[in-house]
Amino acid sequence: MVVQHTKNGGARRLGDWLNDDGLKLDVVPAFDGSALPARLEHDAVVVLGGGYLPDDDQRAPWLRQTRALVAEALGRDRPILGICLGGQLLAQVAGGTVEAETGLPENGSTPIHMRAEAHDDPLFHDLPDVVPAIEHHEDAITALPAEAVWLASSERCPYQAFRYGRSAWGVQFHPEVTPDRILEWNADKLRRQGFDPQELYRQALTDDAASARHWRTVASRFADVVHASTDTSAAAEEKREDHP
Repeated sequence: MVVQHTKNGGARRLGDWLNDDGLKLDVVPAFDGSALPARLEHDAVVVLGGGYLPDDDQRAPWLRQTRALVAEALGRDRPILGICLGGQLLAQVAGGTVEAETGLPENGSTPIHMRAEAHDDPLFHDLPDVVPAIEHHEDAITALPAEAVWLASSERCPYQAFRYGRSAWGVQFHPEVTPDRILEWNADKLRRQGFDPQELYRQALTDDAASARHWRTVASRFADVVHASTDTSAAAEEKREDHP
């Protein structure tokens, strides 16, 4: 299940990568009133970004059910990938803290620094020490959940990636976004924040080949986790049927 929060906030190339790796995506455009399931009916959950806080239920009433489904996925050890708002939502559901307009905003291609804890992570192992990724946020995680594994940081935002439990990951950046998306952002707001929109676009173009190559690897590894989890669940169900 892929939860989409805004019209322009789709899975983009991440969806293509996961499809290519054998996952069938059920995209729920919750922003237009499409109903999320009452209980988790999927093998894994991807929660995309959007201009909300994780508990902004008044503006985005579907977030309450999104949080419930993420909590259910955690309880059932179903793989989760949260991106930007999705990563913040995962952090909050697991006991972390998210704050609005905290620290300095990040926009455009940004160096993501891998921490030592990433070296043996199922998704992040063997990545270069620094990998570029596109950012577009003001809100941020200010405290990770207890027992979360802190995987990556940036100069302006410390909590860029983390793992919770065996198979739930949250990232602040956007592995799915390509440079052309920057041209759709509010240029006046970017300038007020001290960013040159055209320079952001040029830098993202420069970084895109490396960015796509490495985040493609991470996407493939997430697909592997989903397949392995599905195989394990199927084997457990078969065992229950054989020994009721």
